[in-house]
Amino acid sequence: MKVDLFDFNLPEELIAQTPLEERTKSRLMVLEKESGELTHTVFKQISDYFEPGDCLVLNDTRVLPARLFGEKEGTGAKIEVLLLKQVDGDKWETLVKPAKRVKEGTVIQFGNGALTAVCVGEAEHGGRTLDFRYNGIFYEVLERLGEMPLPPYIKEQLEDRERYQTVFAKERGSAAAPTAGLHFTESLLQELKDKGVHIAFITLHVGLGTFRPVSVDSILEHEMHAEFYQMSEGTAKLLNEVRQKGGRIISVGTTSTRTLETIASKHNGLFVSENGWTDIFIYPGYTFKGIDGMITNFHLPKSTLIMLVSALAGRENVIRAYETAVAEKYRFFSFGDAMLIL
Repeated sequence: MKVDLFDFNLPEELIAQTPLEERTKSRLMVLEKESGELTHTVFKQISDYFEPGDCLVLNDTRVLPARLFGEKEGTGAKIEVLLLKQVDGDKWETLVKPAKRVKEGTVIQFGNGALTAVCVGEAEHGGRTLDFRYNGIFYEVLERLGEMPLPPYIKEQLEDRERYQTVFAKERGSAAAPTAGLHFTESLLQELKDKGVHIAFITLHVGLGTFRPVSVDSILEHEMHAEFYQMSEGTAKLLNEVRQKGGRIISVGTTSTRTLETIASKHNGLFVSENGWTDIFIYPGYTFKGIDGMITNFHLPKSTLIMLVSALAGRENVIRAYETAVAEKYRFFSFGDAMLIL
């Protein structure tokens, strides 16, 4: 299966550069996966599409202010660091720019020495393992010195860093936001609960895979980067009960979807409490075992994310929906509009 099958024409002006003032005012396209029928509404009305007994599954990961700007000790050369994954203690897997300036043994200083990093390992594509030194609590130092790691297609400055967090973000560890969850407010979640919809949480820390394009011609040659996930006993029990009683499981975002499918695939469609690393790659031909529908934003052409959406709703349906979204001037990517697939 060729990557080009998932291409579409996207005018640059449709890439949302800033979030809307009100989270629920995003537009919502509803795609019926069997018929391919499209409906246009607004996110605020999403509870209209849920029934009592359904379950909405949200990713409660919290984005770290993981972009750091420092100077190379000795030369003063400017170095940009993006934290991706905690490896062990104060050692982190990172992306470094310009990578050629950072070899093993290189020392980088941030915030006039409030934080120091030593390169202890090199990898391809600008990957470096850095060992950090500091006084106090690492995450507090990071909150002070770090910036939100907005995706490269967003050129505008983010005035309020909490707009790149979901309102339910809790578990620190992501290099990017699970953006389908950005549309929810506390009051909208309460409205769903009042209707009898269950709300469940899982965690998947979004990592390097978010920043890595598909650079091969055939889907089968693409390798996914592993990301850490966890599901609590309470969530597993709730999801199994919902499934048993005939309710639908609707995942919010590709990250929740990949977590649910990783677990359900290993346990014959059942959910269990576990944590681990997943590199599951979902594309057309995949049989879903964990979800009945999903909420997701509009994704990059030829990305693994549009492949996942196509696996659920059918490639032709999805490409037609995306072409409609372009014609109707929907907003794309992280701060953009949403799609509900049922």
